[in-house]
Amino acid sequence: MIVVNFFLQLDTSVMLPVIFFVFALLLRTPFAQAFRSALMVGIGFIGLYLVIDLLTDSLGPAATAMVENFGLSMKIIDIGWPATSAISYGTILGSLAIPIGVVVNILLLSTGLTKTLNIDIWNYWHCAFTGSLVYALLGDFALGIFTMFVHVLFIFFCADLMAKDIEKFYGFQKITFPHAASAPSYLFAKPLNKLFNQLPIIKHLDVDEQTLKRRFGIFGDPVVIGVFIGLLIGLLAKYHLADVLQLAVQTGAVIFLMPKMVAFLMEGLIPVSEAASEFMKKKYKNKELYIGMDSALSVGHSTVLTVSMILIPITLLLSIILPGNQVLPFGDLATIPFLVCLMVPVFKGNLIRTIIAGAVYISIGLYIATWISPLFTSAAKIAGFDLESFTHISSLVDGAVWTTFMFIGSAKLAGWIGIGSIGLLMMLLLFKNKAKIN
Repeated sequence: MIVVNFFLQLDTSVMLPVIFFVFALLLRTPFAQAFRSALMVGIGFIGLYLVIDLLTDSLGPAATAMVENFGLSMKIIDIGWPATSAISYGTILGSLAIPIGVVVNILLLSTGLTKTLNIDIWNYWHCAFTGSLVYALLGDFALGIFTMFVHVLFIFFCADLMAKDIEKFYGFQKITFPHAASAPSYLFAKPLNKLFNQLPIIKHLDVDEQTLKRRFGIFGDPVVIGVFIGLLIGLLAKYHLADVLQLAVQTGAVIFLMPKMVAFLMEGLIPVSEAASEFMKKKYKNKELYIGMDSALSVGHSTVLTVSMILIPITLLLSIILPGNQVLPFGDLATIPFLVCLMVPVFKGNLIRTIIAGAVYISIGLYIATWISPLFTSAAKIAGFDLESFTHISSLVDGAVWTTFMFIGSAKLAGWIGIGSIGLLMMLLLFKNKAKIN
């Protein structure tokens, strides 16, 4: 537990390079190259999160002002992912998510049921979240642990399934994203894309970045689009002109800088990814190995950012017009890129499809976040989280993800049988994937 708690206190920019360095040495990467690659991963994540912080710090106050200007008053506040992760890891049950995730990953790799080695272990907090909610619901500690175990199976199934699409669209070789907040949207987008292909008008609308640049010149450039979106949000926030212009430049800067930071990260990842591929070829013929990373790498894509900027005012509008919704989007508005980043590869960068799918996904999510709020609030109290003046809390990241509804709904309806059924399905799917590979 002391070791686990120590790792929980480390920042991602420290934890990942350490894990990555050890992993590189195990693959017999030369010490100097392993050290530099690990260092570049750390530098890349620092840069990436600096830009994400810029996005949050600039759009966060603007979103707050928009909420106030629209006179929104709902009883459930979206507290954002940082508070949600703190609640998730804030109990003895939640703190066990990392060791459970690591052990399950090793077992799945050793049995050939996954090709993903997840080094993004901090993000097992998403599994701790569902386990904590099940514990808050039924008071069954063992079932909470089992829920985390099944949730880990789910993310490894998704990681292997998504890898090829991630490589084709983002160009990340042998890298995938076992990220429990982002991966569910990939599964949501798959059948929706088939539906879009059947709809008369939408099936012909193929608008991506290149199309915009071709038709609108400089005004189709993602950076310029980001500037205009910043202007719009600033105006909706009723900022003074100077602040509107500053927000516009900041949103443009985010879209421009994100890919640069991802490039730094990839400079560290690619050599070790290639070493892992060679190692697997020598040791296990025809076997592949994917490195599991934070989906923040894909958030740096300009299509993801453009869509997410457009979805911010749409999300606020949806929260107003959807009957029965009680969640006030707030803390996670700037984190919307994590909800749509794995839809983009499914739609091959089609902006129209991603915006429509994102709006539908968030609409459903707002109802899930409303439904889950009492349990969410109970889990926060169990973790000793200071609710301040809030009587009801929820979030868009995890609180509004459909897997949260699946796990909590199954536990509520059938307890062990419900979660066990999901676990059995995951095992069958993992074995099915293994059979395909062999």
